Amino acid sequence: MPQIRNPILPGFNADPSILLHNGTYYIATSTFEWYPGVQIHSSTDLANWSLVTRPLCRASQLDMRGNPDSCGVWAPCLSFADGRFWLVYTDVKRKDGSFKDAHNYIVTAPAITGPWSERMHVNSSGFDPSLFHDAATGKKWFVNMLQDHRRRPRSFAGIALQEWSLEKGLIGQRKNVFAGTELDLVEGPHLYKRNGYFYLLTAEGGTGYDHACTVARSKDIWGPYELHPDKYILSSKDSHWAALQRAGHGDIVETPEGKTYLVHLSGRPITQNRRCVLGRETSIQEAEWRDDWLYVKNGPVPSLFVDVPGTRDESVYWAEKRYTFERELHQDFQWLRTPEHERIFKISDDRLVLIGRESIGSWFEQALVARRQTHFSFDAETVIDFAPSDERQFAGLTAYYCRYNFFYLTITAHSDGERELLIMSSEGSWPDGKLSFPMQDPVKIPTAGKVKLALTVRGAEGQFWYALEGQELAKIGKRWDASILSDECGGHHAHGSFTGAFVGVAASDLNGQAKEAKFDYFVYRPVKHETDRYEI
Repeated sequence: MPQIRNPILPGFNADPSILLHNGTYYIATSTFEWYPGVQIHSSTDLANWSLVTRPLCRASQLDMRGNPDSCGVWAPCLSFADGRFWLVYTDVKRKDGSFKDAHNYIVTAPAITGPWSERMHVNSSGFDPSLFHDAATGKKWFVNMLQDHRRRPRSFAGIALQEWSLEKGLIGQRKNVFAGTELDLVEGPHLYKRNGYFYLLTAEGGTGYDHACTVARSKDIWGPYELHPDKYILSSKDSHWAALQRAGHGDIVETPEGKTYLVHLSGRPITQNRRCVLGRETSIQEAEWRDDWLYVKNGPVPSLFVDVPGTRDESVYWAEKRYTFERELHQDFQWLRTPEHERIFKISDDRLVLIGRESIGSWFEQALVARRQTHFSFDAETVIDFAPSDERQFAGLTAYYCRYNFFYLTITAHSDGERELLIMSSEGSWPDGKLSFPMQDPVKIPTAGKVKLALTVRGAEGQFWYALEGQELAKIGKRWDASILSDECGGHHAHGSFTGAFVGVAASDLNGQAKEAKFDYFVYRPVKHETDRYEI
């Protein structure tokens, strides 16, 4: 079989759940505060993947206004049974401190593209829920990690199991069936049945550099569960030079030919500070069963190159994307938190119109539309038409991670109404969220007219550019550290930031007048650079 290079879903695509149905593989991944919720990609050969849908697209399914950064949709589980697709997910409302407010839901659909049902609340006792359909008994079992704010003895208290039905909801007792290992932070459970055994695949060690996949099995679904002879079937925690780091949180699938694969999240850090700008990505490993235990081929350290049935078309990954706005927003773009997208953007006269709302980084209603950074090096470009009246109105081009980490080239105005270009940044500013203004002086521009805004990223180095009408692009401001737009610098302590770098456009009107900014197009151009780390 041909080999492909991991990851299979580059850029922020974390916590993969995989399913094979009618010859098509589907992977669902977490989206956290980005809207719509849950990304589902499809493939027929495990090599070439395309985005199919984001099913959580209305307020009755998901409303994340007020959710802090890296809260929202965690660890979806996608399955198929009884003639329908089942999607289980968590909406996390609070994660920092001793408490985690996490609500677990189920939606269903007759087809992967929908229509997806209204959500059904299952429980709120923890996060990372999963639904197991036992074909032999017809029963369904709900598992999730249990949160214990008392830490007796751990805050990640174990994996809870309880029967569930569509008609009755949760049924009978709930039991903590697996406490995890000494690596701690047990989460991400998936339950399987094979050759008379029930298998629990879990994630442990947190989603940083100690991450791992742990397997346990039992003849009885209620346990006790015995640990795998190797304990951890996948991890980079003891292999600091492995190409794929932070490996863990997996799910398994069998091909029609009987081969087993494990999909899992991973990271590819850059710089000596080990920063994963592309976030937690989805990778794949070949696996095999021996003595009724699952082993990763050449594991437990994940392989960069893996044999799969298909051959990847690399031209798709390296193609320039030029987005225009004739009809609707391209599916590559997302926005933040709100189900009422009509309040923050619209498509009008072949342009993307952002409606200025709250400040960039707001957890409630900010007009920011962006796509994932999926390459270590790239260019981005747009043309904006914006006429601010004062300094509280600004719009432009941003490289964004969260409220504590972004770089933002804006058109704004001074208090005298004169337009200017101003760079604002928030560089690892947690918990204060203070702005920096890296330019010595703003650049004055004419009071009217379109402006081209651009940025270039080459590994850890970023640079803004601009051009007035009829002029060539010129640098503006100093170079900036693009590696800050990473989980490791997301603003929280370890295991606290979970998304990835985005690039896009934004607009704010702090006067509350909903000033509009109009964008003609958006270009994302992948670039190959000597600092990239695709092969190591």
